[in-house]
Amino acid sequence: MTRKNLTNNKRRSIIEALVFLALMVAVFVPLGHYMGSGNMLNTIMNTAHNLLLNTVFYLMGITVLTGALSKLMSEFGVVSLLERILRPLMKPLYNLPGVAALGGLMTFLSDNPAIISFAKDKKFSSYFKKYQLLSLTNFGTAFGMGFVVIITMIGFGQAVGALVGLAGAFCGSIISTRIMQRSCLKAFPELDAPVYEGPVEELAEEEQKPKDSVFLRFLNAILDGGKNGVELGLAIIPGVLIITTMVILITFGTGAEGYTGAANQGVPILPWLAGKIHWVFEWLFGFQDMRLIAFPMTALGAVGAALGLLPTFNEAGILDGNAIAVFTAIGMCWSGFLSTHTAMLDTLGFRKAISKALGAHTIAGLCAGIIAHFLYLLISLL
Repeated sequence: MTRKNLTNNKRRSIIEALVFLALMVAVFVPLGHYMGSGNMLNTIMNTAHNLLLNTVFYLMGITVLTGALSKLMSEFGVVSLLERILRPLMKPLYNLPGVAALGGLMTFLSDNPAIISFAKDKKFSSYFKKYQLLSLTNFGTAFGMGFVVIITMIGFGQAVGALVGLAGAFCGSIISTRIMQRSCLKAFPELDAPVYEGPVEELAEEEQKPKDSVFLRFLNAILDGGKNGVELGLAIIPGVLIITTMVILITFGTGAEGYTGAANQGVPILPWLAGKIHWVFEWLFGFQDMRLIAFPMTALGAVGAALGLLPTFNEAGILDGNAIAVFTAIGMCWSGFLSTHTAMLDTLGFRKAISKALGAHTIAGLCAGIIAHFLYLLISLL
């Protein structure tokens, strides 16, 4: 490395440090001035502690149980049965081969990156054209952590809203996948070719001849699935504690006795900004309280962190069936795609499509929430 390059790198690092410090000062000094610096620091710590004890462990309990259930469904053939039922729908709805249904089911039961393990499999990907394979990032992400999201929503006593949200997310997945395919073909016509040339053989179904008894298979499935659930629960801790704490800090206001450093206090900057265009959120999503906008904004980066907002919304009395429906649709469809799409497409070796995938999924998530809202209104009138 030349001396000139070293000088440029040092200058860049100094500029980055100064910009970072300026942003930190611009964010935390006004908050500290408004809340009191001691109260602000105590609120941050107490909020993170409250989220860890009352939200993360609750979500981890759900991920352990759903992990065990999903493993049981896979072990005893339920996933294969569902895949066969869904296979005929894939071509007309998603313009994808029938085997893509298996990838969607696995992301629904786990998380977004599960689809990449299928896409990297030569036998699986041989059914796809190149542009279809790239669209799996959008298709799989639209169902990421879906099982956890739905079970969590139902836990708040809103089963109807959760199911309506599932329908909205399903519509969003179609929109995202189709837009991604269309934009990729328009920009890269060469992608309209099979991933692998030559005749495609039918996927050989693995005949699983269990060596163990049904009881041992059941026991191993729930233990292995529960272990996977623990790993997923641990993985969401940084997002919940860091992202959700910061979102709460700029979403909720003072307590009944003013700023005391208690958990879930803050300066309602986000609702104030949303209130400037409140009619948009009221008409599109049915949000009557602008604090609710914090959920979809958080779901952009991490749906686990967004779920961490639900207990606070519930305590504030602003969590109703419509909100659950919209949250489920947006939470499932987006499921933190900003933090996973780039890595997923990079793994597939096609970084050029990142902007198209992000754009398609942004539109689809908004559409999913809008569809869920109006569908919930329709059901409420019946």
